[in-house]
Amino acid sequence: MATLIHRKTGKTPGYEIRFFDQHANQVTIYLGGRRYSKETATALKKIVETLIYYKDNMVVVPDKRTLAWLEATTPEIRKKLGKVGLIDIPETHTLGELWDSFLTQKTGVKEATEKTYDVAKSRFFGFFKESEIVSQLTQTQMKQWKESLLKTLAVGTVAQTIGKTKAVFNWAKEENWITVSPLEGVGGGSFINKERDQFITPAEYQRLLDACPCQDWRVILALARIGGLRCPSEVFALTWQDVDWEKNRFYVRSSKTEHHAGKEGRWVPLFSELKEELKTLAKSQKQDKELVIELYRDSARPMLGPPFTQIVKAAGIEPIPKPFNNMRASRSTEIYNEYGAFLESQWIGHTTKVAQAHYLQVRDEDFEKAAGNINRNENTISRHNPRHHETTKSNIEPQTRKARKT
Repeated sequence: MATLIHRKTGKTPGYEIRFFDQHANQVTIYLGGRRYSKETATALKKIVETLIYYKDNMVVVPDKRTLAWLEATTPEIRKKLGKVGLIDIPETHTLGELWDSFLTQKTGVKEATEKTYDVAKSRFFGFFKESEIVSQLTQTQMKQWKESLLKTLAVGTVAQTIGKTKAVFNWAKEENWITVSPLEGVGGGSFINKERDQFITPAEYQRLLDACPCQDWRVILALARIGGLRCPSEVFALTWQDVDWEKNRFYVRSSKTEHHAGKEGRWVPLFSELKEELKTLAKSQKQDKELVIELYRDSARPMLGPPFTQIVKAAGIEPIPKPFNNMRASRSTEIYNEYGAFLESQWIGHTTKVAQAHYLQVRDEDFEKAAGNINRNENTISRHNPRHHETTKSNIEPQTRKARKT
């Protein structure tokens, strides 16, 4: 079917693979130069014969072994096979074209999701050039890029960046720009980074509350730490009509889960500590106000970091990593321990699997309880309530995270 010839004469000796196409025309694939060994030429001859067989029998997709060989070989050899009509070669596209085309067709996604792709793109082109050809990227290059990211970014951040970039190259594969993604086999790593987890105790929460500059901020913290809401998305979407004072519950609209059927929102109890803060805010606002929180409405995404940092300083406690995530996680942990997995899932608004992977934390008091130093039936949630647990600036001794660990 195909003949392998070793050319020993001429300026560029090498190997020729000759065969006849469907029109009885002789076709030659030339492998010139010392970089092509006899083993490479012999392997290519077998692949050529296999591809001829598939073409003659109108088999569109070769066997897995042949596909694996084609994916592992060099772009130059794939180009030679494409030139003689044995395989289809995707059009040549640059990395700049790839990202621009992907982001253009990526419509209907939330603004926050768009930003994650923009950030991933920026990190990608911090290593690669926009003029590079998509089909020429290799798995080795992708691994080198990942290693460079890990030098400056957290493991979870790198995992997110790799995940977004994989979506881009998978789209390129679907569009036949490439036959295989260079990120296949390159693990993104874990999104879970327990090193930044921190349980915010009731005493710390009270100190933060007392340091707030206004009632709006007290409610923001109460909604995050006592209500377990996502902040800012769920906190700033809350309206006064969502609050059912008579039934002691309020409705939370969730932009993060609204695309799932039946997950547009959830009902959350009006825990007494939260109810008290909401009532105080309601009395201070005008009756015609619709939104519970009116601060920072001039921005699509409120920047809460700087003012919260000032609150932490005023409270006299150490900086809190990812504070609003950790407040939500702290409440998730309390509800899980007090009411069980089902109600934690319903009130916090995620699956038990997500809770176990990203939210539930081991507290200092869990060790104390296991050692018999805390009443096992003690209600941890009620300890937030000033009626059960009086905590003020005057009677709380300064307590830092470092001191508690020691």
